[in-house]
Amino acid sequence: MERATRKVRVGIVVSDSRDKTVTVEVRDTRRHPRYGKTIPARTKFHAHDEGNEANVGDTVRIVETRPLSKSKRWRVEEIVERAR
Repeated sequence: MERATRKVRVGIVVSDSRDKTVTVEVRDTRRHPRYGKTIPARTKFHAHDEGNEANVGDTVRIVETRPLSKSKRWRVEEIVERAR
């Protein structure tokens, strides 16, 4: 039996103040349900960062995982780009 493919998102770290946890903001565009206009949207995810390697401003790839705490269902897979 195969495991389902996990969701993957790319976003920017907006907070790293907690131990082994980062807050990642993912920007996206969505269609307005009635008017059809494309509007910007953003979603914040709490992601597990085992080595505390990600810092504020870094672009990271996060992947869906089992619930690790009340709010953490994602983990940092890799740091795509470091902040300047």
